[in-house]
Amino acid sequence: MKKIIGRKEYDTENATLIKKYTYGCYGDPEGYEELLFQTPDEFYFVFVRGGENSPYPSEDIQRLSKDKAKQWLENHQ
Repeated sequence: MKKIIGRKEYDTENATLIKKYTYGCYGDPEGYEELLFQTPDEFYFVFVRGGENSPYPSEDIQRLSKDKAKQWLENHQ
């Protein structure tokens, strides 16, 4: 998935996956995934997707600062 945020392109195909967090199982309407990525120029973003009753009923990309990415990792141990 690609998304432009503030003139910067965030693309799951060209970034490095750092960590994947899954809540629930496949097909669970409340289940979801959060995938933390780092771009080649060291920006961070989370790709999210989930079931219809989850916090992420549609796919999206959310950019993160370096500090927020570190905090995300600490919260998803």
